[in-house]
Amino acid sequence: QVQLAESGGGLVQPGGSLRLSCEVSGRAITTDGMGWFRQAPGKEREFVATINWVGVISYYGDSVKGRFTISRDNAKNTAYLQMNSLKPEDTAVYYCAVTTYTGSLRQRLTLEKEYNYWGQGTQVTVSS
Repeated sequence: QVQLAESGGGLVQPGGSLRLSCEVSGRAITTDGMGWFRQAPGKEREFVATINWVGVISYYGDSVKGRFTISRDNAKNTAYLQMNSLKPEDTAVYYCAVTTYTGSLRQRLTLEKEYNYWGQGTQVTVSS
């Protein structure tokens, strides 16, 4: 059984930073793409960031580009999302996901339907 466990969420002031982690068990992610999505109250879930299985191709949503960085450590079966310069509008539940798609096409890596396994989410609240 594949399980994804997100951690690192919490309350942070505007301008602050958080680092989310996503540890995967039950499956080696060495050939999987990894993604982060988020869902704010009353809104649909949206794409945040993705990194391909090799770890050299990454894409970001327009609202987080330049502030968030996705990375991965295959030896630890873990993906990360470094979030800097946080804004109140970044407040959401952040979900980690795994895709078995091994390509690098942005139009596929940014789609929810391409992801096969999902975590339960971690709350990020940006407020003063």
